[in-house]
Amino acid sequence: MSTFWQRLLSGVVYVGLVIASILVSPLFFGVLFGLLTMLAVREYHILVGSHPLTTIGATLAGGYLFATLWCFFQVQTLNLAEFAFMQCAYVGLITLLLLAELWLKAQDPVRNWGNILISQMMIAFPFACMNLILDESKYLLLILFITTWLNDTGAYCIGCLTAKRKNGNHKMFPRVSPKKSWEGLIGGFFFALLGGCIYYWAGWVDSLPKALVLALVIAVAGTFGDLMESLLKRSVGVKDSGRFMPGHGGVLDRFDSILLATPAMALLLVLF
Repeated sequence: MSTFWQRLLSGVVYVGLVIASILVSPLFFGVLFGLLTMLAVREYHILVGSHPLTTIGATLAGGYLFATLWCFFQVQTLNLAEFAFMQCAYVGLITLLLLAELWLKAQDPVRNWGNILISQMMIAFPFACMNLILDESKYLLLILFITTWLNDTGAYCIGCLTAKRKNGNHKMFPRVSPKKSWEGLIGGFFFALLGGCIYYWAGWVDSLPKALVLALVIAVAGTFGDLMESLLKRSVGVKDSGRFMPGHGGVLDRFDSILLATPAMALLLVLF
C-alpha cells in the first residue's frame, strides 16, 4: 500500500473513532481516550529516554488521572469528597515517582523530574480536561477537534500555495518547523473562524461572537501546541514521535495541537 493511501486510511479511521467516541457513549470515550492518554505519556518518556520504571509509573499515573476525571464528570460515580481524595492520591503517586530518583541513580535526576511533571501537566492533564468539556456538551468537544483539523488543513493548504510563489512564503520558526509560514497561519485561522460561523449556524454555540472567540482561541493554542511538539522532536532528533498511526507518526503527532487547545478551551468555558 502506498504512503498516500496508508495516510488516508489511518486518518479516516482516526477521525471516525474520535467522532464516534464523543457521540456514541461515555464508556466508548473513556476507554479510547484513557488508552490514548497512557500511550501518549509512554511515548513521551520513550522519546526523552526515561528509565523504564519511570515510564511505567508515569503512564499509569496519567491513566489514573484521566480515569478519575472520567468517573467524576462522565459516569458521576464519585462525589466531591471522593474526587478530592483521589486527586490527593494522584499527587502522592507523582511524589513517589519523584522520590524514586533517589534509587534509580540517574546522571541527571532533575531533568527526569522535569520530564515526569511535563508528561503529566502537558499530556495527561489536557486529555483529562476533555472530560470537563464533554460534560458541558458533546458538541463543544467536537468543536475542539474539528477546529483543530480545520486550522491544520487551512495552514497546510495556504502554506503550500504561497510556497509556490517566486519568493516563497515567510517562515514562522524555521529552526523548529521549516514548513510553517505566517501565510499558513493566517490561512489556518481563516478556516477556523469559518468553522466558528458554522458552529453558530448549526446551533452548537448560542452566539456568533462566542463561537468566533472559541474557534480563534483553539486555533492559536493549537498552533503553539504543534510548534512545541516540533521543538521536542528536534531536541531529541526524531522525525515522528512514534509509529502508532501508519503514515501519521505517533499519538503525540496526532494530538500535539490538542494538548494546549484543550485546557485553553476548558478555561474559556469557565469564563463564559
